[in-house]
Amino acid sequence: MNDFRKGALEGLRNRREAMQRLGGAAALPVLAAAGWAGLAGRARAQSATKIVFGYTAVTDFASVFVAKEEGFFGRRGLDVELKFIPINSTIPAAIQSDSLQIGGPTPSVFLQSVDGGLDHVVVAGGGATSKTITGFGLVAGAGSGIRKAQDVLGKKVGVPGLGAFLHVTFRAWLKSSGVDYKKVNFVEASFPQHGDLLRGGSLDAVVTADPFMSRIVDSGAGYVASYYSTFLPEGQPTIIHVAKREWVQKNAAAAKGFREAVQEAATFMAQARNDAKVRAHIGKYIKLPPEVLAKVQVSPPSPVVSEKQLAYWVGLMKDQEMLKTDPAVASLLAK
Repeated sequence: MNDFRKGALEGLRNRREAMQRLGGAAALPVLAAAGWAGLAGRARAQSATKIVFGYTAVTDFASVFVAKEEGFFGRRGLDVELKFIPINSTIPAAIQSDSLQIGGPTPSVFLQSVDGGLDHVVVAGGGATSKTITGFGLVAGAGSGIRKAQDVLGKKVGVPGLGAFLHVTFRAWLKSSGVDYKKVNFVEASFPQHGDLLRGGSLDAVVTADPFMSRIVDSGAGYVASYYSTFLPEGQPTIIHVAKREWVQKNAAAAKGFREAVQEAATFMAQARNDAKVRAHIGKYIKLPPEVLAKVQVSPPSPVVSEKQLAYWVGLMKDQEMLKTDPAVASLLAK
């Protein structure tokens, strides 16, 4: 008998003896039931798989927020702690060091980490691109004069992660517009810094996303020069949830449960009657004020990532000379 069970039984016997001394024999069946219920509850808590999950301040993580707050993780025996990570490109390193068990890098950050030798796999997906989403784009500083792709040549442009989604897709848009992105000075800066850096003149423009984009525009620090994101194909993953292959192999049931929980969350999000709850859950984790929360666009969830989707990103990155190898995308998807 382990120490936990032994201690619980001794505690139960002590409570029973106390009740007997007080003449509470009639209450013993109730006391016993309560004692065993408490023991069972603690045993279940001990058996829950602990997962620290890393996210950044974008709505592409909404399905994870919903799964946490609506109890979809807990229902599957998962104790998921959500941890804010300021810069997306640092997530793979945090996973590798076991600071996180699962994290949400962009596809490009994930593929670069694999290309660099990390043995990580995709457990599930977060948000996806949509032609209807105008929640991110190129925001130019007030007075910068930037209006089109050609205007950013030679300028300092802030991105929330070098090699991350916004950086890679913005460079693809520049190339499609006939602009040599190598002649643009990209600077890594976290989302919350974007407004101040524009206001102070340290950056000429930023590639940013809501709620930060709306705040910058509303404050007068900048204006939207282009909703360049609408050139992207529909339904491509913007965030993917990854873990070390070794962790997935040792925790196959937990990985499967995580994926099922975000799938259930995606179904929950698709029902219009749940919109207020979804927004409240987003606001809790990325700290949005009510007026911004009411207007923010929520990226459509894409909880299952396919080989075709990863292959799209491999092609995009190869075109930008970001990969040294040809990743076998089928091997990068956890089963």
